[in-house]
Amino acid sequence: MNLLELAPPMQWIWWGGMGLFVGSFLNVAIHRLPRPGMTVSKPRRSQCPSCARGLTWKENVPLLSWLVQGGRCRGCGWRIPWRYPLVELLTALLWFLAAWMSPAGDWPLVLARVVVLSGLVVATFVDFEHFEIPDEVSIGGMVLAPLASLLVPELHRATSLSRLLGQAGEVDRWSALVGSLVGVAIGGGVLLGIGWLGKLLFRREAMGLGDVKLLAAAGGFVGPGGALAALVLGSVVASVAGVLNVARFYCLSRGRVSRRGARKSVGRSLASARIAGRYLPFGPYLALGIGIVLLAWNHVVRWLPI
Repeated sequence: MNLLELAPPMQWIWWGGMGLFVGSFLNVAIHRLPRPGMTVSKPRRSQCPSCARGLTWKENVPLLSWLVQGGRCRGCGWRIPWRYPLVELLTALLWFLAAWMSPAGDWPLVLARVVVLSGLVVATFVDFEHFEIPDEVSIGGMVLAPLASLLVPELHRATSLSRLLGQAGEVDRWSALVGSLVGVAIGGGVLLGIGWLGKLLFRREAMGLGDVKLLAAAGGFVGPGGALAALVLGSVVASVAGVLNVARFYCLSRGRVSRRGARKSVGRSLASARIAGRYLPFGPYLALGIGIVLLAWNHVVRWLPI
């Protein structure tokens, strides 16, 4: 049956189901991309990260295999991290949301959005674990964004510049392309400027190039205003997470002091917590802002004067 012939709720469920299987592939990318000598296609078969045993198809069924095996490798008994089922469920949810929050039947727009969201999932989990964002996601996104904008100009339906350049306020392929290219320049340029200013003021690196490239790629999909909005949203969430992270390290420090009966002052504990807590990857929070703008731009512009 043709996908477009299904009722909208069934289409949403179909996209969610596809996202569950794609999430299994994203787990492979998350594990392999940061590791030298490995790619998403090398080795060809999925392997247990612990014993390197090739996995059968029964062990690769998204979510179900993890549940049936009790979260362990059938060969060596290695405990499979929660990240694997979490990525599969998260990807399924994001694909469902992309279909639900897009105009009914506009599958090219849904496809473009789920590709971006999938890249953000990979960037998020790699950055959390390795403090880096794969170039395959960021630079790949910078290359893909203008092409996607030409093929799916609806991506820039809410981009003011594209509407201004389009015929009678309608976004066409070329106005979408311009909005995409300007978005890449603004997204990357703003973070480069912030990084330069931070280094000048604090005499240390204030912004990783991975974050710069990620926002540049995002700008190509959501336009210059969307890139700025994503940066604001990501910064707000990251600030809250940073404060909570410092508080967590402070509580851990005071707990150790209490157990050891030491006399470390509150000020020294707080200073130690601030140093430890500031090492927080920005990419995941930036990805969250990008995802929100990508799916819910009309709601974002009500909150932010952009």
